[in-house]
This record gives sequence, structure tokens and C-alpha cells, in this order.
Amino acid sequence: MGGAGGVPGEGGDRREWAWIGRWIGRAWLSRERGVRVAGGGGGRGGWWRQRNDGQQAAARAARDAAQEAFYELDSTQRDVLLAVETVRAAEDSGTARKALSDFQDISTRIDQVTVAYLAALDAHDLDAPELDPSVAWQAQQQLEQARRELAAKQTELTNFLQRLQPLVQHAEAQLVRVAPAVEKAKRALLAATTALEAVRAAGLRADDLAAGLAQLAPELGRLNEGVAKHGVAGTLQRADDVAQRADAVRSAAEQLPERARETDRRLASLRTRTQALETRAGTVEPVLSELRRRFSAACWQDLQQVPTQTVEAVRQARQQLSEAARARDEQRWPDATTAIGTVRTLLETADGSVAAVAERLRQLNEVEHDPHREIERARFAVRDAQRLAMAGRQAPDPRHATPLDAAVARLDRAVASLDSAGRHPDYWHFLTELAAVRETAAQVVAMIRSGH
Repeated sequence: MGGAGGVPGEGGDRREWAWIGRWIGRAWLSRERGVRVAGGGGGRGGWWRQRNDGQQAAARAARDAAQEAFYELDSTQRDVLLAVETVRAAEDSGTARKALSDFQDISTRIDQVTVAYLAALDAHDLDAPELDPSVAWQAQQQLEQARRELAAKQTELTNFLQRLQPLVQHAEAQLVRVAPAVEKAKRALLAATTALEAVRAAGLRADDLAAGLAQLAPELGRLNEGVAKHGVAGTLQRADDVAQRADAVRSAAEQLPERARETDRRLASLRTRTQALETRAGTVEPVLSELRRRFSAACWQDLQQVPTQTVEAVRQARQQLSEAARARDEQRWPDATTAIGTVRTLLETADGSVAAVAERLRQLNEVEHDPHREIERARFAVRDAQRLAMAGRQAPDPRHATPLDAAVARLDRAVASLDSAGRHPDYWHFLTELAAVRETAAQVVAMIRSGH
């Protein structure tokens, strides 16, 4: 075939085409046999090999860049995971839950990008001795796309971590309180255990304290499980509760020896008081006899039961003392304290009754000897209140004048009743009436001074 676009003609054109054919044949044979053709200095096949090696090197560079992006993303994801776990352990707010949900969404997208990257990485063996340039080019494109996607997720993850920082800082501030609180609770438990052992070594059982301490063992186990299971707020609250309860056990254990000694002292003191009351009870009947002999029945009738009441009080006190002693020996401290309180109340009431008999005789003797002294005391109290009621006034306030007028009338009636009583006046009624007059005057004075 002739012409410009046909088969080459005779002479030089024919030789040129033959040379090209032989070159292509040798290049193909060398490729098939895997023989490397040295380049440069007039060597044959160098440009082909250089083009292949250059494309493979570019693909490897893309692979290395993608790997670097993958490692950076993986490192950042671990940092974010740590931050998210910190927030999850310390926070339970809506904001924290939203952050956790966002991280899960980002992680899902990162997983998808990672799968694509690994698929591109495994699709071609870029270290193969003979790699077709088109294959290397395709691998390069896939790996560069994977690198871009990994870098985009790296940027998204970094931005998320920046938005998460306020929550992380707050969570870290919460978490930093956990270790000292838990340590404080453990120290409190150790101190309580030591104190309880010392008490038992002294011969005191302290069963109630031991039971209280045993109840804290499960709480210690929950503290050891940490915030990952119970959260920061729950752990802090539990640690504070354990510390307080352990401190209470320790304090009670440390006070127990002194409590035992104090209980012994009170029992001894109350036994002495009971004996003294029994002795004083013997003086009541002679005093009552004198009251009956010298004064009207109205002056002593309310005291008639004092001797019987005192004997009964002594009996009950001794019974409660025995119960308190048994409770102390059995180390039932609340029961011992209750029985001791009952004894004290019985003795105080009986002492007051016995003293009232003697006091009644004294008051009646004084008023019989000089009734005017009591009358003047009552009148002085009323006049003092009246002067205060008139201070700075032309007329007294009815709120003050009315009760004072009634007190004056009451005083006059009591004096008149005493004067008309004859040989055996009711001195006790007279004394109680005058005491009521003085009380009324005192109430008016208090009212005036308080501004009413």
C-alpha cells in the first residue's frame, strides 16, 4: 500500500520500519523473560522501565500518605474515646448524652472510611517486582481518595473534640474528687475497724457497732468497682456516706470505755441517792404530824400521800437500778441509759415531794408569826407595777390597769379572809392568793417593758 498513510516504500523507509519492529520484539521478549534492560549510555528499553518504576513509586507514596493519615486518625480517635469515656463516667446530663450519641455517629462514619481504605490497600500488591503502570495508577487514585477521606474524618473528629472540651474539663474536675473521697472512706473504715478491735480487746463486745461496720463491707465493694459502673455522683455520695457511717462507728467505739465508766459512776451515784431518799422519807411523817396538829386541814391535805409515794418511789428506783445494772453487764447501753433516766426521774420527783413537806411547814410558820410581811410584799409588787403603768401618762392603759385593779381586789379579799378566819385560818390559801397577786404584777411589768 503506497501513499503517505500506507505501507513504507523502498530504501530508507523500509529499513526504518524494520528497525522499529526488531526493537519492539526484543522489548517484548525481555519483558516475558523478566530480564532487566540497563538504561542510559545507549542501552535499550530504559524509558519503558523508568515509566513503570515511576508510576509504582507514586502509588507507594500514595499508600504511605494514606497510612500516615490512618495512623493519625486512629490516634485522634483513641484520644476522643478517652475524653468521651471521661464524660460518660462523670456526666449524666442531656448535653453529655448528646455528645455520646454524636461520637457514635462519627465513629460509624470513620468505620466506613476505614473499610474503604483497607480495601484499597489490599486491592493491589504495590511491592510486586512487575506491576503494570495502569494498575499502579489505579491503586494511586484509590489510595489518594482514601487519604482524603481519612483526612476529612480527622478534621471532623478534631472539631468534635474541641466542642467536647468544656464537658471534658467539667468531668475531669468531678473525677479528680473521686480518688480522695474513696481514700477518705477507706481510711475511715480502717480507723473504725481498729477502734472496734481495741474495744473488744478491753473486754467490751460492742456487737451493735460490729454489726454496723459489717453493713459497710458491701459499700466498700461498690466503691472499688469505681465510677465506670456507678458514675461520679453515685461514687462520691457513696464514699461520703461510708466515711460518715464509719466515723460514727469509730467515735462510738472510742467512747465506749468511757461510756462504761460513766454508767458505773451513775449507777453508784443513784444508789447513794436512793439510800439518802429512803433516809429522808423517815422525816416526812413527823413533819406531817406537826402540820396536822398546828394548822387546818386545808394547809396540809395535799401532802398526805407523800410518805406512801416516797416509799413507792424508792422501791421502783431500786428495781430500775437492778435493770440498769443487768443492762450494763450485758452491754445493752441504750437499755442501761433508759433505766438510769427512769431512776433519776423517780428520785427527783420524790425528793421534791419530801422537800415540799418541810418547805410547807417553814412557810406556814413564817406567815403565822408575821402575816403582814407577806401582805407588804404583795402590795409593794402591785404599787411598783402601778407606778410603771403611769410613767409618762395622764391615765393608765386599760390593758395594764385592769389586771392590776383585779390584783388589788384579790389582795384585799385575802387579807379580809385571814382577819375573819378565827383561831385556825387557812394560811396556805392566804399564801397562794398573795403569790398569785405578785405573779399578776410581774406579768403587767413584763408587758409594759416589752412595749405592749
